[in-house]
Amino acid sequence: MSGIIAVFSEPAAWAALATLVVMEIVLGIDNLIFISILSNKLPASQRQKARRIGIALALGMRLALLSTIAWLVSLTQPVFDLGISGAAGPHGEPGFETAFSWRDLILIAGGLFLLWKATKEIHHNIDPHPNDDIFDTAPPRLGFAAAIVQILMLDIVFSIDSILTAVGMTEHLAIMVVAVIAAVLVMLLAADPLADFINRNPTVVMLALGFLLMIGSVLIADGFGVHVPKGYIYSAMAFSAGVEMLNIWARQRRERQRSA
Repeated sequence: MSGIIAVFSEPAAWAALATLVVMEIVLGIDNLIFISILSNKLPASQRQKARRIGIALALGMRLALLSTIAWLVSLTQPVFDLGISGAAGPHGEPGFETAFSWRDLILIAGGLFLLWKATKEIHHNIDPHPNDDIFDTAPPRLGFAAAIVQILMLDIVFSIDSILTAVGMTEHLAIMVVAVIAAVLVMLLAADPLADFINRNPTVVMLALGFLLMIGSVLIADGFGVHVPKGYIYSAMAFSAGVEMLNIWARQRRERQRSA
C-alpha cells in the first residue's frame, strides 16, 4: 500500500495516468464499436446484457493480462522467421517483417476476423433479401452464446494491443490498473447510448462497419510490421463521424420542414 501511495505522490505519475487513461479510452473505441454492432443483432431483451458481459470480459481480460506482464511481453519475441529476402522497399526503406511473434499472429488473426465479420455485415445490410435460389445467404440469426464468443475473441485481440500500449507508456502497475479500470468504466457508460444511436441510424451502421474494415486492415498491417500511426486512423474516423453527423442533422431538418 505504501508503494502505491508513493507512486501517486509524484506529479509525473498523475500526468502518466491522465495520458494513459485517454489512450486506453481511444483504444477502447474499436472494441466498443464491435460490441455495439454485434449486440444489436440480438433480440432487444438481450442486447444490454450482451454489452455488459462483453465489457466485463474486456475488463477481466485486461486485468488478467496485467497480472502476467512478463508473459505478455514475451509475446513480442519472434517465434519463427520466414527468411524472405528483399523485404525492404524499392528505395531501401524497411518493408514488412518476416519474423513473427505470437502478438503478430494474434493481431493478424483478429484483423482477418474483423474483415470477414464487417464484410459479411455489409453484404447483409446492402442485400437484406438475397435470391435464395442461387445462394443461401439469408440474414444471420445470431444466438446469444455465439455473440458472446465473438465478442470474447475480439476482446482478446484488443486487450493485448491495449495492455502492450500501457506497458510501453509506464512502468508502474498501479497506474496501468487504474487507467484500464477508468477506461472500461467509460466504455460501460457509453455502450448503451452508442449502441442505441447506431441502431436508430442505419447509415451510421454502415459507417461503423467501414471503421471495422479499416481497423481490421490496420491490425493485419501491424502484425506484418507495418505500423500505421494511430493518430491518422482516429483522425479519419473522427472526420467521417463528423460528416455523418452533419448528414443526420440535415435529414432531421428536412423531416421537420416536411412535417411543419
